[in-house]
Amino acid sequence: MNIDNSKYEIVIVGGGLAGLCNAIHLSKFGKKVLLIEKNEYPKHKVCGEYISNEVLPYLAFLEINPFDFGAVKIENFQLSTTKNKVISAKLPLGGFGISRYQLDFILSEKAKENGVIILQDSVLNVDFKDDIFIVETKENNSFTSEICIGAFGKRSLLDVKMEREFIQIKSPYLGVKIHVKGDFPEDLVALHNFKGGYCGVSKVENNAINLCYITSFSAFKKYKNIDDFQENVVFKNKFLKEMFQNSNPIWEQPLSISQISFETKKPVENHILMCGDSAGMIHPLCGNGMSMAIQSAQIASKLILNYSNGKIESRKELEKLYITQWNKQFKWRLKAGHFIAMLFRKDRIASFLLAVLKKLPFLLPIIIKQTHGKSIKI
Repeated sequence: MNIDNSKYEIVIVGGGLAGLCNAIHLSKFGKKVLLIEKNEYPKHKVCGEYISNEVLPYLAFLEINPFDFGAVKIENFQLSTTKNKVISAKLPLGGFGISRYQLDFILSEKAKENGVIILQDSVLNVDFKDDIFIVETKENNSFTSEICIGAFGKRSLLDVKMEREFIQIKSPYLGVKIHVKGDFPEDLVALHNFKGGYCGVSKVENNAINLCYITSFSAFKKYKNIDDFQENVVFKNKFLKEMFQNSNPIWEQPLSISQISFETKKPVENHILMCGDSAGMIHPLCGNGMSMAIQSAQIASKLILNYSNGKIESRKELEKLYITQWNKQFKWRLKAGHFIAMLFRKDRIASFLLAVLKKLPFLLPIIIKQTHGKSIKI
């Protein structure tokens, strides 16, 4: 591919959900967009792969219908504690299951169709000087742009270079994911707790079941490997034991990722607008990180377009508005997610909460709503 090294209006660093949705949105309005992504599409990622229906109107605006590509409708929720106590509820808005392998590829193809230049490369440095970004890559490319969006995920060398506060704090979590074939209700997303972690279970396209769990590294390191850890810890939850043992892996080996951080991040760093996991991560126990990434792209793109047409008069105002709107949309969700995850890490409190929820089942949808938004307005 011949890459034009001249000035772009927008450079997006990272091509996950947030980066791709930004690229599609901005290019839809004729913006010259360069998206730099280190991986080739399609690629599996450690991810819960459940998305709240709140994003469907925005995806429709981007001309993406996930159900055209095999997404599975999800309406019900199930939760179990480490003591194998279980409770179920209807999801207030509902959601859908689709793999990152499928969704990222769909979005990348749409971006290219819109004229977005997608470059497979790694960004080593982003400088901001004289109101212009200079983006340098591993392959010795250098690009300039008026706007830079950071959508490079949970943690990156760029986080280290920018000396972001969260990167200085030890990240104690490990994530593991595998796709399997087996029996599991198509309309259900389940979250099963085990000592030191929890696992999400839901269907995606092609009748595959996504099993994705997160655990503390301190709990995991006591065991020889993933199989040993699962046998001695994860399978103490009888629902997970049954799910893993009565299904057949589609992949030879599970995927894993370490150093996952849920520390607070800033939505703007060095004048870069951060989107998706680069701006903040909700605990997977609350199951809504993918929709948050998609929504953060909508917020950023709308503001960038208003800045480019003069409705927002200065970069300072753009950054202030993005921080304000990002916090309004997500700050409470993140706090609620942290609090809920903390409660369920404590066995006695989790058992007590479950007993309360069984007596007062109307409370569970209310709790779910705290980590989900309303249907997106376009």
